[in-house]
Amino acid sequence: MAAVEETQQSLLDNNAGGGGGEGSSSIAPKPKQPKTPARKAIRKTFKGTAHLSNLLPTGTVLVFQMFSPAFTRQGKCPAVLNQTMTVLLLTFCSLTCFLMRFTDSLRDERGKVRYGLATSKGLWILDGSKITLAPEEADKYRVKFRDFFHAFMSVLVFAAVAMFDQNVVNCFYPKPSEEARQLLVAFPVGMGIACSLLFVLFPSRRHGIGFPLSRS
Repeated sequence: MAAVEETQQSLLDNNAGGGGGEGSSSIAPKPKQPKTPARKAIRKTFKGTAHLSNLLPTGTVLVFQMFSPAFTRQGKCPAVLNQTMTVLLLTFCSLTCFLMRFTDSLRDERGKVRYGLATSKGLWILDGSKITLAPEEADKYRVKFRDFFHAFMSVLVFAAVAMFDQNVVNCFYPKPSEEARQLLVAFPVGMGIACSLLFVLFPSRRHGIGFPLSRS
């Protein structure tokens, strides 16, 4: 009996210690590599670039660039109607940029992405789905001052894009002076850079229409 007990104790010790034997599956964890300043800077750069993609809805820009030549008649604007239609196009695109900053998305109990509009009470689902959120969860989707700040910057960036469009410029300023021409070149660049820096410093946490939630 003593020999049997010694054999069992020896087997238990080998299993507990991993023994370094042939059948051992113990793998020592790899030490975490310290993040260098260069890696941190690259990570922040890519993260800031990802935030900038949320500043201006791409679909709005595509709609503007598609209809701008037709509404302005390649920048000639031969009639008052062309200028009126161009103003309506600019107004529609600006409102779209503004409202898109208030859209957000969430996953329901089935894992489907639902888009909604941020309100003072939470998230209003656009497709009419009845989703009940806990009070602390609904508070995350409520409209905040930051949303108005982002919406205003989004409109400014779209204005910079519109001022770079030669069709729009030629429609409203067919013969600008030298000072006006320099202003039309410098002002959109400065406005775009300023809004981009502010958006990197105060990024948006919303995943609205066109910027859905990730799988993680």
